[in-house]
Amino acid sequence: MSTSVLGRLHQLARLYNVQTAYYDVDHHRQQTSKDSLLAVLRALGAPVSSLNEISSAIRGKRLSIWQRILEPVTIVWGRECPVIKACLPVNLADSCLKGHLELESGEQKFFQWSADELTYLGCCEIEGTSYVVKEIRLPETLTWGYHRFIVEIKGNYAETLVISAPHKAYSPPEESKKRKWGTFLPTYALQSQNSWGSGDYSSLESLADWVVEMGGSVMTTLPLLPVFLDEPFEPSPYAPVSRLLWNEFYISIDSVPELARCLQARALLQSSSFQTEIKEQRALPLVDYRRQMFLKRRILEELGRFLLMETSDRCADFQSFIQANPVVEDYARFRAAMERQQAPWYLWPQPLRDGTLRESDCDERIQHYYMYTQWLAHQQVLSLAEKSREKDMMLYFDLPLGVHPEGYDVWRERSIFGLDVSAGAPPDAVFTRGQDWGFPPLHPDNIREQGYRYIIDSLRHHLKHAGILRIDHVMSLHRLFWIPKGLDADHGVYVHYRAEELYAILALESHRYKSIVVGEDLGTVPPYVRPEMAKHGLHRMYVVHYELACNPRKPLGQIPGNAVASLNNHDMPTFSAFWQGLDIQERLSMGLLDRKDAQVEKRNRQACKDALVSFLHSKNLLKEDNAEIRDILRACLLFLSGSKARTVLVNLEDLWLETQPQNVPGTNDKYPNWRRKARYTLEDFYQLPNVYGIMKEIDGLRKHRGK
Repeated sequence: MSTSVLGRLHQLARLYNVQTAYYDVDHHRQQTSKDSLLAVLRALGAPVSSLNEISSAIRGKRLSIWQRILEPVTIVWGRECPVIKACLPVNLADSCLKGHLELESGEQKFFQWSADELTYLGCCEIEGTSYVVKEIRLPETLTWGYHRFIVEIKGNYAETLVISAPHKAYSPPEESKKRKWGTFLPTYALQSQNSWGSGDYSSLESLADWVVEMGGSVMTTLPLLPVFLDEPFEPSPYAPVSRLLWNEFYISIDSVPELARCLQARALLQSSSFQTEIKEQRALPLVDYRRQMFLKRRILEELGRFLLMETSDRCADFQSFIQANPVVEDYARFRAAMERQQAPWYLWPQPLRDGTLRESDCDERIQHYYMYTQWLAHQQVLSLAEKSREKDMMLYFDLPLGVHPEGYDVWRERSIFGLDVSAGAPPDAVFTRGQDWGFPPLHPDNIREQGYRYIIDSLRHHLKHAGILRIDHVMSLHRLFWIPKGLDADHGVYVHYRAEELYAILALESHRYKSIVVGEDLGTVPPYVRPEMAKHGLHRMYVVHYELACNPRKPLGQIPGNAVASLNNHDMPTFSAFWQGLDIQERLSMGLLDRKDAQVEKRNRQACKDALVSFLHSKNLLKEDNAEIRDILRACLLFLSGSKARTVLVNLEDLWLETQPQNVPGTNDKYPNWRRKARYTLEDFYQLPNVYGIMKEIDGLRKHRGK
């Protein structure tokens, strides 16, 4: 390919905010291939089926940019007066301009400017037409919110969404005084003596009560969004069917009010065969999602039918909920149609495939089941949140980056997803061939044109209940690695997003719901990301597993005051497994490492361990020369607890020295990810002296640090 053609390809990429090269984890420059660039540009809407069309695509893109009078979105920070840029063809530049501001409250304001009253910013000639850029200044400040500004100039209309937002995300008034701590455990792993073989929303309530008794004030778990548990089967909480609804798998049957009155459901539940199945589920070391959901569904279907047959306040509340939440009925119809079609949505006949579902396209009984279970899940999450707030307990929810490609969100909102690519990450020290996460990324231009409605709805769904919300892969506010279908993960391309607009939405929504926002900034983090997070008040993460270095003088960096600190997370080995090197051996046995790389990792791991032990001795957190794993674990947790970190999270499984991970990234079916139950039930680990002792020490240090 000639230099001139390559230059034009790179010019087109820049117009679409696509990087033509990036620096890898070793700081080496990686140039993207022409095939990758062309595929990603096509996914973004560029009309380039071949290199011969690049020049015309450049002209078309430049023209579309300059022909747009207003940008789709305008940001106003703090209490500043709005400043809006207008791009006008030269034949309109000297005309009077009318403005119509529609506030989120419904109030309307009207303005008018002569050509001389608008500040001139510059001009440009595109395809034979000259354009002038002018600045529109509104004379008064706006309340924080989403407003619409419409301009009219000689019969030409344009509109921009004006997001008026605080500079920083929400921070509670007492934030500077209190240092919090809490626990982590996946909900499915959280079983009790009365559970059906996994945790549920009631289990989370019980755990929250216990954490409060221990002195903690934060409880976190994995995402609680609906997932596919039949065909397709994908239990990963990071591949949800939707980011707008709750997971019916975690409904606590015993907490459903209809159970007390529905004789058929009670008879089925109390039958010897049903009770035997529950006991069998309880005894399994891994969660059997399919079978357990089948059992729950049998009961829930009976309860749902019973609700419709009676005239009651509950039935009226259910109908009111459906009317107030149209997404629930739409989702239920999608799930019912999927069960009838027995195929992913992109194989459905028209017009079903394109989002038009009639009542005759699905079974009304199945649709009602999904509406009913969403109502129950909503009620139980709401109860969990309300009871937690009463105890000054903060729920720490997790908003995953993506959604399942065959799920509801992609079907209903397909215009805002890149359907011919998937999101992922470039090669690094652990994933030498890169990662393909398998879900479609959001389209940066189309989400702007939509006014970020889907993103706002996803945030609100969580922030209504969460005191803290973790944003998965926070780097995606700035850029995301797009991998064209048919190419390997190491052939991906970085696509940029409008970070300022996304930060404004996060700041605004966090203030509205008085919730703290945490960015998951682990892995390959560009140098500009963390300063921007700090600028906009997002908390960051400090994970010992990532921070630990082999430097004997400084094995751990300083813990920032705005950090959520922990030893590990759900994608990492437990502390005991890490210390024993079991994760290295496991990756070797799965073919994720060869023997040479495994030996290098073992040597590096030992050097890091030696440096950490010396460090803990120097801090007087470790007394013994030949300390056992439990002693080192305790010392590490006390180091975190005595730090400036705003919040410290304790993985409960670390406290009983669990060695099996919950998830091994990149293993697919080689490891039972997202299925392993905790070794102890709630009732059992409440009584473990080692668990009780270390939690009280953590609580004492956190309270002391907060004084």
